[in-house]
Parts: sequence; C-alpha cells; structure tokens
Amino acid sequence: MKPALKPTLIVTAVAVALIAGYQIGQHTSAADHGHAFDAHAAPASDAATSEPGERVILYYRNPMGLPDTSPVPKKDSMGMDYIPVYADEQGDDVGTVRVSPARLQSLGVRTAAVEYRTLDAALRAVGRIELDERRIHDVSPRFEGWIERLHVNATGDPVRRGQALFTVYSPELASARQELAIAERLASTAAADPVAQQGAQRLADAARARLRNWQAGGASGNSVVFSAPADGIVLEKAAVEGMRFTPGMPVYRIADLSSVWVLADVYEQDLARIAPGQPARVGIDAYPGRHFDARITYIYPTLNAATRTTPVRLELSNTDGLLRPGMFAHVELLTGGDAARLTVPDSAIIDDGQRRIVLIAEGEGRFRPQVVETGLRSRDHVEILSGLDGDERVVVSANFLIDAESNLQAALASFGEGDPEQGPARYETRGAFEDYFDDTGSVMLMHEAIPDLHWPSMTMEFGLADPALVEGLAPGTPIRFAFEDRGNGEFVVTDIVPEAADGHRHEGH
Repeated sequence: MKPALKPTLIVTAVAVALIAGYQIGQHTSAADHGHAFDAHAAPASDAATSEPGERVILYYRNPMGLPDTSPVPKKDSMGMDYIPVYADEQGDDVGTVRVSPARLQSLGVRTAAVEYRTLDAALRAVGRIELDERRIHDVSPRFEGWIERLHVNATGDPVRRGQALFTVYSPELASARQELAIAERLASTAAADPVAQQGAQRLADAARARLRNWQAGGASGNSVVFSAPADGIVLEKAAVEGMRFTPGMPVYRIADLSSVWVLADVYEQDLARIAPGQPARVGIDAYPGRHFDARITYIYPTLNAATRTTPVRLELSNTDGLLRPGMFAHVELLTGGDAARLTVPDSAIIDDGQRRIVLIAEGEGRFRPQVVETGLRSRDHVEILSGLDGDERVVVSANFLIDAESNLQAALASFGEGDPEQGPARYETRGAFEDYFDDTGSVMLMHEAIPDLHWPSMTMEFGLADPALVEGLAPGTPIRFAFEDRGNGEFVVTDIVPEAADGHRHEGH
C-alpha cells in the first residue's frame, strides 16, 4: 500500500465546527473558561486585565505533546487547537517536574549546594618504580688482573662510600710501581749525571701517570683495594675470588636507592594538561591506603606509537627504603591548580551520552533539569563551565530516578492524564482503518473526537506496536482501537478490534 497524505483532516464539517467553536470561545464569559474548546477566550497578554476570579492563561501548549508553546491561541499543522495552560494548574512550570513529598522520601532524594572550591583534579596514569639513572655506579678496573679477596661478597648488600669492595693483583700494576721506584731513586742521586737525572724524572712521571689513570696511584705493594664510589646497595656482582678480569669489565654495580624515579605513561590527548613542576600523588599496591608525594620532573619528547602514550618522570624520596624498583604504581597528576572553580558533586551529573544534565531543586517538590558544560574532575566534584550561577542546589541522590520520572511526567502532564508509576496513559476510541506503511511500521487511522486529549475527529498517523494487528484489514474497515501516549508526540496503537457497520465487534478477531 502507498503512503497517503499524512496526517490530514478528512471531515470538513469538523473543521467548520472547530472554527465556530473558536469564534464562540472568543465571546465566552469568564465563567466558561474551563470547557474543552474555549481555550482561546483570553490570550496570555490579557492576564493583567483579567477579572477577579478569572483563570489566568499563561500560555498555550502543543496538543500532541511536542515541546512547543505559544503566547496566543493557534493551531498545529493538523488544524488542532493549542491547549491553554492556566496559572492555577499543577505542573505549569515549563520544563519542571513535580514529585510528591511521599515520593521524595521513598526515593531518598538528597541535594547539595553548587559552590566554588579548589579542585584536586587528577589525571590518572599507571607507572612503575625505576632506578634513578644518575645514582648508578659501575666498579670496573682499568687494567688486567686477578681478584685476590672479596670484602663485599653478596648481591643486595648495603655499602657506604669508601668501603672496601675487593682486592686485586695485577702484573702490569706491579711493573709500573717498580719502574716508579727505580726512577725516583735515580732522580734523587746527587752524583748522577744531570742528563740521567732528567731521564729518570721523566720515567717517574710516566709511571705515576699510568698508576693515576688506572686509579691505583695511592696504592702500595703489588695489590690494589677497590672501594665503593657511593652509598647504596650492590645490584650486580660479577666478582669471585681468584677470577681474572680485563680492563673495563664491570665487577660490581652499586645503586643509591635514597631517591627513585616513577615513570608513568600519559595518553596523547592529556599531554596539554601536564607540565614539569606539577604535584603528583603515587600509590603503591604493597602499601594500600598510603600515598607518596612527588612532582613531575621531566616529560619525555617521544611518543609510543603503539600505545599513544608518552613517559612522564617523577622523583620520589626513598630514605626509608620502602620503594623497590619494579613496583607497580598508581599515579595521580594533580592538574587542578589553586584557582577556585564552580563545582557540583560528581553524583549530580546525569550524562545521556550527548549532553550533561543536573536537576536543580526549586523547592516544594519541584525540580528543573538544566544542561551544563563540565570541565575538570576531581575524585568527588566536577567543574561547571556553564549552565549554573552558583546559588542553586542540585540533586545528588536519586537524580536518575527523578530524571526518568520527569520524562514521563512531562508527557503525561501535557494531557493532564496518567500516573508516572502506572506507565504510559492509554486511550480507547472508535474509527476506521485507512492504510499501513511498511517502511515506517506506522498506520493511518480515522478516529472519533477524543475529549481527554482535546482532539477532534480526524485522520492521523499512529505508531503500531505489532504489524499483526492490521493483518486482513481493508481500507475503510470500522474498528475500535486502543493507543498509548509514550511522550514527545509518540502515540502507539496497541490493540485493534474490527467492528461491523452496526458497531458490533466482528467474530473471529
């Protein structure tokens, strides 16, 4: 079936009646303002001149529940009159939901003030404890020899600066010392030839230079004792008594752990929020509930293309030795600064994926949804960039339940019917089947006037809960049907019963 012109009025007499009703409504007395079709008796601009006791019209709302109002009487695209909203009606606040005191208590609604505060907005990242590369020392002899004795013989042992590590013997070292001793004797002999004295002095200077370059200038005998270059622990030990070593071979590696690094991986999109010098807080799994204060000391200039992260270095004092390289770290980079910002508790934010909303408490069970723009976040609060002034109170508990109720109540309040706790409002009427549109799954029906909705008799398009409801129906078939108002102008047919021409139900349907 092809879609017909939708929706259209099909009864000319009804349109004439509506126009006549409008003209009559213009001349209706103040006592008649409560009738169904006299809504145009007094536009909103006449509220100031209303007679005492006369109901004041605030505005006119769309009869189909769409978010459209008018200060003066008007008709929608289907020719239906907009419905007056009076000042003494419940739910007359545009965009405001009312909740009864009993319902508020059962929902457990709590509110909090919008206030200015300093945010400890934290950018969270994962990291790991690493050695401070500037505090690592290798002990490597510069000459060849053999280890005679170990004074520190276990990995992990603590050492102090100047403490003896091992003693070595080296033929090269012994030869250089002998040369130095001979040269010094010749240079000090007064009866020697001056030329020979100068040669002896040059030989002594060369021997001293070799010993100095080998870092053994102050040693005596044929052995040299190597000492720890700094305080720390032995990370690696290759030395074994009797072992031969070669020049440059690392025999010991010592690290000072009084200060360690934390390398945290920060995502590319967050790099603009951090800078060297910013404070940070580090948590370690081994010490739950305890945090270590640190600062960003360096942001690496490279980006890991696979993870889209950049390493950030922090330095931590470790004088008590609790932090061990390789530990997993939870890093919070505090990016909020010291400026006071307008904030709400994070539980006040309702995020529907497209916008962020708070519910402003206006007193007496009234709540107004407000779209806001958010900024930085801390553990418990969110910065509000726009949408609030700072003197409001917002819902921080049960706001999702109120939001769900407000959507339903807004639709039901449009027609003055329904209970949000009982589901969508339901209506029944008679009419005729006109057409079914398989591309949209909707149906075109003619229906009688529906006073509860201020609807005249007309033909309009409805949603259809189940296509099986219209199977076997021919255009023009008299029917009785039921439909639900699901809000925002959506009306869905849930039941259709064919009727005979005399108004009785067809058997077998």
